[in-house]
Amino acid sequence: MSYTVAWVATKMLSDPDLSERTRNLYEGILLKFLDRLGGSLIEAVTRGEIANYLNSLNHLSLKTHHLHQTVIHRLFGYGVEKGFLANNPVSHIKRRKADPEKGEYHSDELVRYLTKSQLECLFKVSARDKRLSTLLWLLYESGARISEVLSLKLIDIDFENRQFQVTGKGNKKRYCFFGERTQEVLKQYTNGFREHPHESLFTERMAYNRYVRPLSYQVAYHDLKAVIKNYEIIKTIRFHDLRHTFATERAQIVALEVLRALLGHENIQTTLIYQKITSRLARESAHAAINKLAESW
Repeated sequence: MSYTVAWVATKMLSDPDLSERTRNLYEGILLKFLDRLGGSLIEAVTRGEIANYLNSLNHLSLKTHHLHQTVIHRLFGYGVEKGFLANNPVSHIKRRKADPEKGEYHSDELVRYLTKSQLECLFKVSARDKRLSTLLWLLYESGARISEVLSLKLIDIDFENRQFQVTGKGNKKRYCFFGERTQEVLKQYTNGFREHPHESLFTERMAYNRYVRPLSYQVAYHDLKAVIKNYEIIKTIRFHDLRHTFATERAQIVALEVLRALLGHENIQTTLIYQKITSRLARESAHAAINKLAESW
């Protein structure tokens, strides 16, 4: 018996072993892919068709693009595991390479962060969209990842202490904090602009059936692009740039270990990039300090 890509995706997403967070992530990434190839028989989908689809996602950041490819690879891998097709056509598709002209780097030589002028423009043009504005302020003041914020439930927000807890990479929990500006926009959003009933903090109402569900990354990204497209100074920014900005600003005023904890980094080397210190420069600085101390003996 033959099965469509959409049918196999539905089976995979209904797997009880998937966490709610993973299921929501997979669903958000696969929706657009299923719009294009969901009606095709899964064993008939070619590597070329998948490669062409991935090439159409060039607007995504390098990391997000790799994530989309990983999830699609997982979908077809699930099909192989269940015997719906013999081989995974995604297996030999090369990952997209970093494009320095877009500010993409595999090394820690550079991070993209927003200037004061860019931040002022971004918050000004997004102010009318209360949901987007709230999302941007929360990302900027907390330093949380976009996936972590979109996974939040309303009950997770501690308005009094201006904090919330997230589960980051490696299933590690940490607290994130926000200031009075974010507290104010959060209260405005939750009291008058949030779609409900739903437990998620950020929600969206489906147009065709009025069903309320967690806000997907795709919808949030679409909203962001809609408000920044006509402003040259911010037209290429990404959600993740707000995390970079948070870290770059705080690297100047807090200890690296504190910043590392706030960001949920496992490796201190990852945190070092926010002081514009690469691994190479860190080693050079350490050796210079040792030599200076030796000279004083």
